[in-house]
Amino acid sequence: MFKAIAHNPFWKTYGLLLARIIMGGVFIMASYFKFQDINGTAMYISNVGFPIPLILAWVAAFFELTLGLAIIFGVWFSEAALLLGVYAIFLGFAFHGPSLWKGNRMEFGFFVDHFVMFAGLLYMAGHGVGNAWSLKKS
Repeated sequence: MFKAIAHNPFWKTYGLLLARIIMGGVFIMASYFKFQDINGTAMYISNVGFPIPLILAWVAAFFELTLGLAIIFGVWFSEAALLLGVYAIFLGFAFHGPSLWKGNRMEFGFFVDHFVMFAGLLYMAGHGVGNAWSLKKS
């Protein structure tokens, strides 16, 4: 029964489109929260020791917005997915890395979440935009 459902052409079209909307939506929401409190984002960036935190906050917000939209609309899809995957791993290490795990198990969970995101983005990059609507196939 599940094999018939899983191999239904519906999933290759609309399941992938839904995955694109969810994955892109996560990054768009993250950019929205950065834009809403850009100074708070800069402070968070500063707390881990990065220079020019306000500039990096703006860059991160626009990066997430632009590539999130690219994922949803299927424009430069594989490239956007790869860039966001590398970005997710970078964020995992920079903001939730091993030095923060002692005494805070949630940080380890956040760290692992970034690897899960990376895996999904790698899969998306490797399989392309799918059969569903997009502005450009890649």
